[in-house]
Amino acid sequence: MVIARKVDTDRLPAAVTRPAALLGLSFIWVAYIAFGLAALAGMLQGMVRGGIIELPSWTNYYQILTAHGVLMALIFTTFFIVGFLLTGVARTTGGSLHSTALGWGWAGWILMVVGTLMAVVTILMNEASVLYTFYAPLKASPYFYIGAALLVVGSWFAGFAVFASYHKWKKENKGKISPLFVFMSVTTFVMWIIATLPVAVEVIFQLIPWSLGISPTINIMLSRTLFWFFGHPLVYFWLMPAYIAWYVCVPRIIGGHVFSDSLSRLAFICLLLFSIPVGFHHQLMEPGISAGWKMIHVTLTLIVVIPSLMTAFSMFAIFETTGRKKGGIGLFGWLKKMPWTDVRFFAPFVGMLFFIPGGAGGIINASNQINAVVHNTIWVTGHFHITVGAAVALTFFGVSFWLIPVLTGRTLTRTANRMGMVQTVFWAVGMFLMSFAMHTMGLQGAPRRTDYTTYMDHPTALGWMDYQRMMAFGGGLLFVSAILLILILLYLTFYAPKGYMEYPIGETEKEQYVPRLLERWPVWIGLVAFLIVMAYGYPIMEQIQHQAPGSPPFKTW
Repeated sequence: MVIARKVDTDRLPAAVTRPAALLGLSFIWVAYIAFGLAALAGMLQGMVRGGIIELPSWTNYYQILTAHGVLMALIFTTFFIVGFLLTGVARTTGGSLHSTALGWGWAGWILMVVGTLMAVVTILMNEASVLYTFYAPLKASPYFYIGAALLVVGSWFAGFAVFASYHKWKKENKGKISPLFVFMSVTTFVMWIIATLPVAVEVIFQLIPWSLGISPTINIMLSRTLFWFFGHPLVYFWLMPAYIAWYVCVPRIIGGHVFSDSLSRLAFICLLLFSIPVGFHHQLMEPGISAGWKMIHVTLTLIVVIPSLMTAFSMFAIFETTGRKKGGIGLFGWLKKMPWTDVRFFAPFVGMLFFIPGGAGGIINASNQINAVVHNTIWVTGHFHITVGAAVALTFFGVSFWLIPVLTGRTLTRTANRMGMVQTVFWAVGMFLMSFAMHTMGLQGAPRRTDYTTYMDHPTALGWMDYQRMMAFGGGLLFVSAILLILILLYLTFYAPKGYMEYPIGETEKEQYVPRLLERWPVWIGLVAFLIVMAYGYPIMEQIQHQAPGSPPFKTW
């Protein structure tokens, strides 16, 4: 296995120019600073809920729960995704970002960092212990909501940087189909900007005036509907960059080829169309939304299974064809030919395996009758962790092991690779133990979002305690893995030997026909708009015209 090679780097063009690399690194390292703090908060959270430790008087469970959710689910993921996609777009459009794209990118970074600092400071001051969903009528400091708005707007600026690079490439390559990585990045940001518009409306026109005392009450149903308009596409904003790594980068790492360019693009178009008008499946237990509208959203949610199955088919087709070309024989002989000792492949592959039960759990959560059993139990938290915390996070880790050396002009050494394998195993085992305990307790009725309690020594609650401790042990393993990961990435950033590291971009084995319709953005954005109006137009109009009495703010901490 050759991970990197020492060569005369003066004779080789960098995969990404220094300005683009610096921009990407700036996003990625803010992501991992947030990740480290979130990992600490998550470990403490698990220890408290398992009854192993008690927090000091100057903090509380819901404060660290909010810190963990915001830092991990919003800040780590958003910053990493932006850094990864910007560098990948630079790599596949000539190695650089032009001045306009760099300007948008740095403007986005500044806004996102300012917004992050505002949100984190309010959480540390215990003025925003409202969880990452910031559900009304719990009220945070207005600075928390302003920070969240700046984070979202900054991410739009990063999207504009991707669009600017795409526009420039199309202008210079008239009549050509864009590189697959660029197409997928554009699709991801189109989806993200559309999905975040409603939560921006919620924050700017509902939450900020309400938190400032300008509006005495808030329409809770409308605020939650606007949040979940954004909340489920948020999951696909995490997942689509992981899919990009699977579709485009992993084939090159294993010495194979992209299975089908057009199928890959079609899967992303399906994600764009069907990941947004599905939010009511998060509100199946909410009053004020008719069963008919909930049924439409459940149906559209289940349709999202199709691009996921397309992805699974594509990936295992790549693995099998590559393994057989390398001499694999028999039904599963190709598996032996995969580079199992290369963490760049191993970490994303383990993430893919986690996504299988994660996807099955998602079907359960979106099914009306079964959702009634697991709704608001810790089952939902377990599902969330094996999809985002395992499938997405492990893929991001695997990408980081090669992306940071590419951007710093260093190499992934054999020692760093072996330590990455250890880190991946620790993360996978810790996540398995924690999520298994969460799913099991959820089926037994254990609620989510609760501090340590035995419910006055009720036998049912006491029966959960062994699983609570298993969850805490898994969280401890995850924290150890997180520290190891950060140490490895620090080494790869500052201390690894200088050398050439490939930015792996896979290609099809031979030129393939790609329908030009797949890049007709007015068609797809128009269809998204139609689906949104169909799924949300009438229900939102009803929630505005026939709203229940508004709620004043509550602060329960």
